[in-house]
Amino acid sequence: MKISVIGAGYLGTVHAATLAHLGHDVVGLDTDALRIAHLESGNAPFYEPGLAELLEQGRHNGRLRFTTDPGELAQAQVHFLCVGTPQSKTGNDSDLSFLFSAIETLVPFVRADAVVVGKSTVPVGTAAQVQEMIAGTGAALIWNPEFLRQGTAVQDSLVPDRLVYGLRDGTLQSSACAMLDAVYAPLLARGTPQVLTNFATAELIKVSANAFLALKLSYINAVGEFCEQVGADVVALQQALGHDERIGGKYFHAGVGFGGGCLPKDLRSFRVQAQRHGIESLDEMLSLVDGINADARFRMAETAVGLCGGSVRGLRITILGASFKPNTDDIRDSPALDVAVQLAAQGARVSVTDPQAVDSAWLQYPQLSFESDVFAALRGAELVLLLTQWPEFVSLDPRKAAAAVQRPVIVDGRNALDARSWQEAGWDYHGVGRGSDQVVGPAVENWAPASGANIASNQFAL
Repeated sequence: MKISVIGAGYLGTVHAATLAHLGHDVVGLDTDALRIAHLESGNAPFYEPGLAELLEQGRHNGRLRFTTDPGELAQAQVHFLCVGTPQSKTGNDSDLSFLFSAIETLVPFVRADAVVVGKSTVPVGTAAQVQEMIAGTGAALIWNPEFLRQGTAVQDSLVPDRLVYGLRDGTLQSSACAMLDAVYAPLLARGTPQVLTNFATAELIKVSANAFLALKLSYINAVGEFCEQVGADVVALQQALGHDERIGGKYFHAGVGFGGGCLPKDLRSFRVQAQRHGIESLDEMLSLVDGINADARFRMAETAVGLCGGSVRGLRITILGASFKPNTDDIRDSPALDVAVQLAAQGARVSVTDPQAVDSAWLQYPQLSFESDVFAALRGAELVLLLTQWPEFVSLDPRKAAAAVQRPVIVDGRNALDARSWQEAGWDYHGVGRGSDQVVGPAVENWAPASGANIASNQFAL
Protein backbone atom coordinates (compact mmCIF):
# COMPACT_ATOMS: atom_id res chain seq x y z
CA MET A 1 0.00 0.00 0.00
CA LYS A 2 1.00 3.63 -0.42
CA ILE A 3 1.43 5.13 3.04
CA SER A 4 2.47 8.48 4.46
CA VAL A 5 3.91 9.00 7.93
CA ILE A 6 3.68 12.59 9.14
CA GLY A 7 6.40 13.38 11.65
CA ALA A 8 9.91 11.97 11.45
CA GLY A 9 10.77 12.04 15.12
CA TYR A 10 11.25 8.94 17.23
CA LEU A 11 7.80 7.44 16.66
CA GLY A 12 7.49 8.45 13.02
CA THR A 13 10.92 7.26 11.96
CA VAL A 14 10.53 3.85 13.59
CA HIS A 15 6.98 3.44 12.27
CA ALA A 16 7.92 4.43 8.73
CA ALA A 17 10.91 2.08 8.68
CA THR A 18 8.95 -0.89 9.98
CA LEU A 19 6.03 -0.30 7.59
CA ALA A 20 8.49 -0.30 4.68
CA HIS A 21 9.94 -3.53 6.08
CA LEU A 22 6.43 -5.00 5.96
CA GLY A 23 6.40 -4.32 2.22
CA HIS A 24 4.60 -1.00 1.88
CA ASP A 25 5.62 2.08 -0.13
CA VAL A 26 6.21 4.68 2.58
CA VAL A 27 6.97 8.40 2.49
CA GLY A 28 7.87 10.19 5.72
CA LEU A 29 7.19 13.93 6.02
CA ASP A 30 8.79 16.42 8.41
CA THR A 31 9.50 20.16 8.45
CA ASP A 32 13.05 19.63 9.76
CA ALA A 33 15.14 19.72 6.58
CA LEU A 34 18.35 18.61 8.30
CA ARG A 35 16.66 15.58 9.84
CA ILE A 36 15.14 14.66 6.48
CA ALA A 37 18.54 14.96 4.80
CA HIS A 38 20.02 12.54 7.35
CA LEU A 39 17.18 10.08 6.87
CA GLU A 40 17.34 10.28 3.09
CA SER A 41 21.01 9.36 3.28
CA GLY A 42 20.12 6.34 5.41
CA ASN A 43 21.37 7.71 8.74
CA ALA A 44 19.33 7.24 11.91
CA PRO A 45 18.96 10.57 13.78
CA PHE A 46 19.00 8.79 17.15
CA TYR A 47 20.16 5.49 18.56
CA GLU A 48 17.65 2.63 18.51
CA PRO A 49 18.77 -1.00 18.10
CA GLY A 50 17.88 -2.36 14.67
CA LEU A 51 16.65 0.94 13.23
CA ALA A 52 19.73 1.74 11.13
CA GLU A 53 19.43 -1.62 9.38
CA LEU A 54 15.75 -1.03 8.56
CA LEU A 55 16.46 2.47 7.23
CA GLU A 56 19.21 1.14 4.98
CA GLN A 57 17.01 -1.71 3.83
CA GLY A 58 14.16 0.66 2.93
CA ARG A 59 16.52 3.00 1.13
CA HIS A 60 18.09 0.12 -0.82
CA ASN A 61 14.81 -1.45 -1.98
CA GLY A 62 13.13 1.89 -2.69
CA ARG A 63 10.18 1.36 -0.36
CA LEU A 64 11.14 4.15 2.06
CA ARG A 65 11.82 7.80 1.42
CA PHE A 66 11.61 11.04 3.39
CA THR A 67 10.65 14.52 2.30
CA THR A 68 9.76 18.03 3.40
CA ASP A 69 7.28 18.43 0.50
CA PRO A 70 3.65 17.89 1.62
CA GLY A 71 2.65 17.45 -2.02
CA GLU A 72 4.08 13.94 -1.84
CA LEU A 73 1.24 12.98 0.51
CA ALA A 74 -1.35 13.14 -2.26
CA GLN A 75 -1.04 9.54 -3.47
CA ALA A 76 -1.15 7.88 -0.05
CA GLN A 77 -4.05 5.59 0.82
CA VAL A 78 -3.31 5.71 4.54
CA HIS A 79 -1.84 8.64 6.48
CA PHE A 80 -0.28 8.06 9.93
CA LEU A 81 -0.09 11.01 12.34
CA CYS A 82 3.12 10.44 14.32
CA VAL A 83 4.04 13.90 15.57
CA GLY A 84 5.15 14.61 19.10
CA THR A 85 2.79 15.75 21.84
CA PRO A 86 5.27 16.98 24.47
CA GLN A 87 4.41 18.34 27.87
CA SER A 88 3.39 21.97 27.68
CA LYS A 89 6.04 24.49 28.68
CA THR A 90 3.50 26.26 30.88
CA GLY A 91 1.91 23.29 32.66
CA ASN A 92 1.43 19.53 32.81
CA ASP A 93 -0.97 19.21 29.89
CA SER A 94 0.06 17.98 26.43
CA ASP A 95 1.08 20.46 23.77
CA LEU A 96 -1.05 19.59 20.72
CA SER A 97 0.19 22.40 18.48
CA PHE A 98 2.42 20.09 16.42
CA LEU A 99 -0.46 17.66 15.88
CA PHE A 100 -2.92 20.32 14.75
CA SER A 101 -0.31 21.91 12.50
CA ALA A 102 0.36 18.52 10.89
CA ILE A 103 -3.36 18.02 10.21
CA GLU A 104 -3.63 21.45 8.61
CA THR A 105 -0.72 20.49 6.36
CA LEU A 106 -2.30 17.14 5.50
CA VAL A 107 -5.91 18.17 4.77
CA PRO A 108 -5.35 19.63 1.25
CA PHE A 109 -3.79 16.36 0.09
CA VAL A 110 -6.19 13.77 1.57
CA ARG A 111 -8.23 11.69 -0.85
CA ALA A 112 -11.87 10.98 -0.02
CA ASP A 113 -11.20 7.24 0.06
CA ALA A 114 -8.16 7.54 2.34
CA VAL A 115 -7.83 6.69 6.02
CA VAL A 116 -6.16 8.99 8.53
CA VAL A 117 -4.66 7.10 11.47
CA GLY A 118 -3.67 8.82 14.70
CA LYS A 119 -0.76 7.23 16.56
CA SER A 120 0.31 10.14 18.76
CA THR A 121 -0.48 9.99 22.47
CA VAL A 122 -3.19 12.59 23.08
CA PRO A 123 -5.62 13.70 25.80
CA VAL A 124 -9.11 12.24 25.65
CA GLY A 125 -11.31 14.26 23.27
CA THR A 126 -8.52 15.03 20.80
CA ALA A 127 -9.62 12.46 18.22
CA ALA A 128 -13.06 14.08 18.03
CA GLN A 129 -11.34 17.41 17.30
CA VAL A 130 -9.23 15.79 14.59
CA GLN A 131 -12.39 14.24 13.09
CA GLU A 132 -13.88 17.71 12.77
CA MET A 133 -10.71 19.05 11.15
CA ILE A 134 -10.70 16.39 8.42
CA ALA A 135 -14.49 16.18 8.00
CA GLY A 136 -14.45 18.06 4.71
CA THR A 137 -12.07 15.57 3.09
CA GLY A 138 -14.41 12.58 3.32
CA ALA A 139 -11.58 10.50 4.80
CA ALA A 140 -12.16 8.19 7.77
CA LEU A 141 -10.28 8.50 11.08
CA ILE A 142 -9.01 5.65 13.25
CA TRP A 143 -7.05 6.22 16.47
CA ASN A 144 -4.35 3.56 16.63
CA PRO A 145 -2.16 4.34 19.70
CA GLU A 146 1.51 3.36 19.73
CA PHE A 147 3.10 1.27 22.47
CA LEU A 148 6.78 1.56 21.61
CA ARG A 149 9.46 1.23 24.26
CA GLN A 150 12.77 2.92 23.58
CA GLY A 151 15.45 0.30 23.21
CA THR A 152 13.00 -2.30 21.86
CA ALA A 153 10.93 -0.13 19.49
CA VAL A 154 11.70 -2.15 16.36
CA GLN A 155 10.64 -5.36 18.06
CA ASP A 156 7.55 -3.65 19.51
CA SER A 157 6.56 -2.55 16.00
CA LEU A 158 7.15 -5.89 14.29
CA VAL A 159 5.91 -8.07 17.15
CA PRO A 160 3.31 -5.93 18.97
CA ASP A 161 1.36 -7.32 21.89
CA ARG A 162 -1.89 -5.71 20.64
CA LEU A 163 -3.33 -3.47 17.92
CA VAL A 164 -5.97 -0.97 19.05
CA TYR A 165 -8.43 0.62 16.59
CA GLY A 166 -10.34 3.57 18.04
CA LEU A 167 -13.40 4.37 15.93
CA ARG A 168 -15.79 7.31 16.19
CA ASP A 169 -18.76 5.27 17.42
CA GLY A 170 -16.83 2.20 18.53
CA THR A 171 -18.30 0.03 15.80
CA LEU A 172 -16.70 -1.62 12.81
CA GLN A 173 -16.29 0.69 9.84
CA SER A 174 -15.71 -1.95 7.20
CA SER A 175 -13.78 -0.01 4.58
CA ALA A 176 -11.54 1.97 6.95
CA CYS A 177 -10.81 -1.03 9.17
CA ALA A 178 -10.15 -3.18 6.13
CA MET A 179 -7.51 -0.72 4.94
CA LEU A 180 -5.77 -0.65 8.30
CA ASP A 181 -6.03 -4.44 8.44
CA ALA A 182 -4.24 -4.52 5.10
CA VAL A 183 -1.44 -2.34 6.51
CA TYR A 184 -0.99 -4.70 9.45
CA ALA A 185 -1.77 -7.92 7.54
CA PRO A 186 1.48 -9.75 8.45
CA LEU A 187 1.00 -8.90 12.12
CA LEU A 188 -2.64 -9.97 12.19
CA ALA A 189 -1.76 -13.18 10.36
CA ARG A 190 0.60 -14.03 13.21
CA GLY A 191 -2.24 -13.76 15.73
CA THR A 192 -1.66 -10.28 17.16
CA PRO A 193 -4.70 -9.43 19.33
CA GLN A 194 -6.93 -6.72 17.90
CA VAL A 195 -9.05 -4.40 20.04
CA LEU A 196 -11.88 -2.41 18.43
CA THR A 197 -13.20 0.41 20.59
CA ASN A 198 -14.27 4.07 20.53
CA PHE A 199 -12.10 7.18 20.33
CA ALA A 200 -12.07 7.94 24.06
CA THR A 201 -11.00 4.46 25.08
CA ALA A 202 -8.22 4.35 22.50
CA GLU A 203 -6.95 7.72 23.68
CA LEU A 204 -6.82 6.58 27.31
CA ILE A 205 -5.09 3.22 26.80
CA LYS A 206 -1.50 4.49 26.42
CA VAL A 207 -1.58 7.00 29.28
CA SER A 208 -3.37 4.50 31.50
CA ALA A 209 -0.70 1.90 30.80
CA ASN A 210 2.17 4.29 31.44
CA ALA A 211 0.58 5.63 34.61
CA PHE A 212 0.18 2.08 35.89
CA LEU A 213 3.84 1.29 35.17
CA ALA A 214 4.85 4.50 36.95
CA LEU A 215 2.67 3.48 39.91
CA LYS A 216 4.28 0.04 40.02
CA LEU A 217 7.80 1.47 39.93
CA SER A 218 7.04 4.11 42.53
CA TYR A 219 5.44 1.56 44.83
CA ILE A 220 8.53 -0.64 44.92
CA ASN A 221 10.73 2.44 45.38
CA ALA A 222 8.66 3.46 48.41
CA VAL A 223 8.91 -0.09 49.76
CA GLY A 224 12.66 0.05 49.11
CA GLU A 225 12.92 3.14 51.33
CA PHE A 226 11.11 1.18 54.05
CA CYS A 227 13.52 -1.73 53.58
CA GLU A 228 16.46 0.61 54.13
CA GLN A 229 15.04 1.64 57.50
CA VAL A 230 14.31 -1.84 58.86
CA GLY A 231 17.21 -3.82 57.41
CA ALA A 232 15.20 -5.73 54.78
CA ASP A 233 16.43 -6.50 51.24
CA VAL A 234 14.15 -5.08 48.56
CA VAL A 235 15.77 -7.24 45.86
CA ALA A 236 14.72 -10.47 47.58
CA LEU A 237 11.35 -8.92 48.41
CA GLN A 238 10.57 -7.83 44.85
CA GLN A 239 11.65 -11.18 43.43
CA ALA A 240 9.34 -12.98 45.85
CA LEU A 241 6.45 -10.66 45.00
CA GLY A 242 7.17 -11.03 41.29
CA HIS A 243 6.46 -14.75 41.44
CA ASP A 244 2.84 -13.87 42.23
CA GLU A 245 1.27 -13.91 38.75
CA ARG A 246 -1.15 -11.17 39.82
CA ILE A 247 1.82 -8.84 40.37
CA GLY A 248 4.60 -10.01 38.03
CA GLY A 249 8.26 -9.06 38.10
CA LYS A 250 8.51 -6.71 35.10
CA TYR A 251 8.89 -2.98 35.78
CA PHE A 252 9.15 -3.83 39.46
CA HIS A 253 12.72 -2.94 40.44
CA ALA A 254 13.63 -0.44 43.12
CA GLY A 255 16.16 2.19 42.09
CA VAL A 256 16.67 5.79 41.18
CA GLY A 257 13.29 6.04 39.41
CA PHE A 258 11.93 6.44 35.90
CA GLY A 259 12.43 9.12 33.28
CA GLY A 260 12.36 9.63 29.52
CA GLY A 261 10.05 11.46 27.19
CA CYS A 262 6.94 9.32 27.73
CA LEU A 263 6.33 7.99 31.23
CA PRO A 264 6.65 11.31 33.13
CA LYS A 265 4.81 13.26 30.43
CA ASP A 266 1.95 10.76 30.14
CA LEU A 267 1.63 10.52 33.92
CA ARG A 268 1.23 14.29 34.20
CA SER A 269 -1.09 14.51 31.20
CA PHE A 270 -3.31 11.81 32.69
CA ARG A 271 -3.37 13.74 35.94
CA VAL A 272 -4.52 16.90 34.13
CA GLN A 273 -7.24 14.91 32.40
CA ALA A 274 -8.38 13.51 35.75
CA GLN A 275 -8.51 17.05 37.19
CA ARG A 276 -10.47 18.28 34.19
CA HIS A 277 -13.11 15.60 34.63
CA GLY A 278 -13.28 15.83 38.41
CA ILE A 279 -11.68 12.46 39.24
CA GLU A 280 -9.95 13.62 42.42
CA SER A 281 -8.82 10.18 43.60
CA LEU A 282 -6.89 9.52 40.38
CA ASP A 283 -5.42 13.02 40.43
CA GLU A 284 -4.17 12.58 44.00
CA MET A 285 -2.74 9.13 43.34
CA LEU A 286 -0.83 10.23 40.24
CA SER A 287 0.50 13.27 42.09
CA LEU A 288 1.86 10.98 44.80
CA VAL A 289 3.51 8.73 42.18
CA ASP A 290 5.21 11.72 40.56
CA GLY A 291 6.43 12.88 43.95
CA ILE A 292 7.85 9.47 44.90
CA ASN A 293 9.76 9.39 41.63
CA ALA A 294 11.28 12.81 42.26
CA ASP A 295 12.15 11.80 45.83
CA ALA A 296 14.10 8.77 44.57
CA ARG A 297 16.50 11.11 42.78
CA PHE A 298 16.92 13.39 45.78
CA ARG A 299 17.56 10.41 48.06
CA MET A 300 20.21 9.10 45.65
CA ALA A 301 22.02 12.44 45.82
CA GLU A 302 21.70 12.43 49.62
CA THR A 303 23.15 8.92 49.75
CA ALA A 304 26.16 10.08 47.73
CA VAL A 305 26.72 13.04 50.03
CA GLY A 306 26.44 10.82 53.10
CA LEU A 307 29.01 8.37 51.76
CA CYS A 308 31.39 11.30 51.29
CA GLY A 309 31.18 12.39 54.92
CA GLY A 310 28.49 15.04 54.50
CA SER A 311 30.05 17.08 51.70
CA VAL A 312 31.01 16.38 48.07
CA ARG A 313 32.71 19.72 47.49
CA GLY A 314 35.87 19.23 45.45
CA LEU A 315 35.45 15.45 45.24
CA ARG A 316 35.60 13.55 41.99
CA ILE A 317 32.41 11.54 41.38
CA THR A 318 31.77 9.28 38.40
CA ILE A 319 28.25 8.65 37.10
CA LEU A 320 27.79 5.51 34.99
CA GLY A 321 24.97 6.44 32.65
CA ALA A 322 23.47 9.52 31.03
CA SER A 323 20.51 8.16 29.07
CA PHE A 324 17.30 7.59 31.00
CA LYS A 325 17.46 3.84 30.28
CA PRO A 326 19.78 1.41 28.42
CA ASN A 327 19.74 1.00 24.64
CA THR A 328 18.82 4.59 23.84
CA ASP A 329 20.63 7.92 23.60
CA ASP A 330 17.57 9.79 24.92
CA ILE A 331 18.47 11.97 27.91
CA ARG A 332 15.05 13.56 28.45
CA ASP A 333 14.21 13.66 32.16
CA SER A 334 17.13 11.34 32.84
CA PRO A 335 17.41 10.34 36.52
CA ALA A 336 21.17 9.86 36.04
CA LEU A 337 21.71 13.41 34.82
CA ASP A 338 19.35 14.82 37.43
CA VAL A 339 21.47 13.27 40.21
CA ALA A 340 24.68 14.37 38.46
CA VAL A 341 23.48 17.98 38.33
CA GLN A 342 22.48 17.92 42.01
CA LEU A 343 25.95 16.74 43.00
CA ALA A 344 27.69 19.25 40.73
CA ALA A 345 25.60 22.02 42.30
CA GLN A 346 27.07 21.01 45.68
CA GLY A 347 30.60 21.43 44.38
CA ALA A 348 31.49 17.92 43.19
CA ARG A 349 33.60 17.39 40.08
CA VAL A 350 31.24 15.06 38.23
CA SER A 351 32.32 12.90 35.29
CA VAL A 352 29.57 11.12 33.31
CA THR A 353 30.04 8.26 30.88
CA ASP A 354 27.53 6.52 28.60
CA PRO A 355 27.87 4.21 25.57
CA GLN A 356 25.51 6.29 23.39
CA ALA A 357 24.33 9.50 25.06
CA VAL A 358 27.54 11.52 25.53
CA ASP A 359 27.01 13.42 22.27
CA SER A 360 23.41 14.19 23.27
CA ALA A 361 24.32 15.43 26.73
CA TRP A 362 27.58 17.34 26.80
CA LEU A 363 26.32 20.56 25.19
CA GLN A 364 23.26 20.68 27.46
CA TYR A 365 25.19 20.14 30.69
CA PRO A 366 28.29 22.36 30.74
CA GLN A 367 28.63 21.89 34.52
CA LEU A 368 29.42 18.20 33.98
CA SER A 369 32.38 16.44 32.36
CA PHE A 370 31.73 13.64 29.88
CA GLU A 371 33.85 10.67 28.83
CA SER A 372 33.07 8.09 26.17
CA ASP A 373 35.54 5.64 27.71
CA VAL A 374 34.36 4.18 31.01
CA PHE A 375 37.84 3.75 32.48
CA ALA A 376 38.75 7.33 31.62
CA ALA A 377 35.65 8.38 33.55
CA LEU A 378 36.55 6.16 36.51
CA ARG A 379 40.13 7.39 36.80
CA GLY A 380 40.66 9.01 40.21
CA ALA A 381 37.02 8.75 41.29
CA GLU A 382 36.25 8.95 45.00
CA LEU A 383 32.69 7.72 44.51
CA VAL A 384 30.97 5.86 41.66
CA LEU A 385 27.23 5.73 41.01
CA LEU A 386 25.65 3.28 38.55
CA LEU A 387 22.48 5.04 37.44
CA THR A 388 21.77 3.59 33.98
CA GLN A 389 22.10 -0.19 33.76
CA TRP A 390 23.83 -0.49 30.40
CA PRO A 391 25.25 -4.01 29.78
CA GLU A 392 28.67 -2.41 29.43
CA PHE A 393 28.47 -1.20 33.03
CA VAL A 394 26.84 -4.27 34.53
CA SER A 395 29.54 -6.50 33.01
CA LEU A 396 32.44 -4.34 34.21
CA ASP A 397 35.29 -6.23 35.84
CA PRO A 398 35.16 -4.89 39.42
CA ARG A 399 38.88 -5.55 39.98
CA LYS A 400 39.89 -3.52 36.93
CA ALA A 401 37.45 -0.81 37.94
CA ALA A 402 38.93 -0.74 41.47
CA ALA A 403 42.39 -0.22 40.04
CA ALA A 404 41.19 2.90 38.21
CA VAL A 405 39.52 4.74 41.09
CA GLN A 406 41.01 6.50 44.08
CA ARG A 407 38.40 5.21 46.54
CA PRO A 408 36.42 2.02 45.71
CA VAL A 409 32.93 3.00 46.83
CA ILE A 410 29.96 2.34 44.54
CA VAL A 411 26.25 3.06 44.75
CA ASP A 412 24.27 0.65 42.59
CA GLY A 413 21.30 2.85 41.78
CA ARG A 414 19.64 0.11 39.75
CA ASN A 415 20.48 -2.93 41.88
CA ALA A 416 21.90 -4.40 38.68
CA LEU A 417 25.38 -5.45 39.82
CA ASP A 418 26.48 -8.71 41.42
CA ALA A 419 27.04 -7.29 44.90
CA ARG A 420 29.15 -10.22 46.07
CA SER A 421 31.60 -9.89 43.16
CA TRP A 422 32.09 -6.19 43.78
CA GLN A 423 32.55 -6.64 47.51
CA GLU A 424 35.05 -9.45 46.97
CA ALA A 425 36.97 -7.12 44.64
CA GLY A 426 37.36 -4.65 47.50
CA TRP A 427 34.47 -2.33 46.80
CA ASP A 428 32.28 -0.76 49.46
CA TYR A 429 28.98 -1.66 47.75
CA HIS A 430 25.67 0.14 48.39
CA GLY A 431 22.43 -0.88 46.67
CA VAL A 432 18.98 0.69 46.90
CA GLY A 433 16.66 -0.62 49.59
CA ARG A 434 19.06 -3.38 50.62
CA GLY A 435 19.14 -2.65 54.35
CA SER A 436 21.56 -0.82 56.58
CA ASP A 437 24.03 -3.71 56.50
CA GLN A 438 23.88 -3.91 52.69
CA VAL A 439 23.00 -7.57 52.36
CA VAL A 440 25.23 -9.39 49.91
CA GLY A 441 23.07 -11.07 47.32
CA PRO A 442 22.31 -11.44 43.62
CA ALA A 443 21.58 -8.60 41.28
CA VAL A 444 18.12 -7.81 39.96
CA GLU A 445 16.76 -10.48 37.65
CA ASN A 446 15.42 -9.65 34.20
CA TRP A 447 16.74 -6.09 34.20
CA ALA A 448 18.01 -6.33 30.61
CA PRO A 449 15.82 -5.21 27.70
CA ALA A 450 14.28 -7.96 25.64
CA SER A 451 16.26 -9.06 22.62
CA GLY A 452 15.33 -7.43 19.34
CA ALA A 453 13.35 -8.97 16.53
CA ASN A 454 15.27 -10.73 13.80
CA ILE A 455 15.22 -7.86 11.36
CA ALA A 456 18.06 -9.27 9.31
CA SER A 457 15.69 -11.78 7.74
CA ASN A 458 12.66 -10.76 5.72
CA GLN A 459 10.31 -12.83 7.81
CA PHE A 460 7.72 -10.06 8.00
CA ALA A 461 7.81 -9.03 4.32
CA LEU A 462 4.64 -9.29 2.26
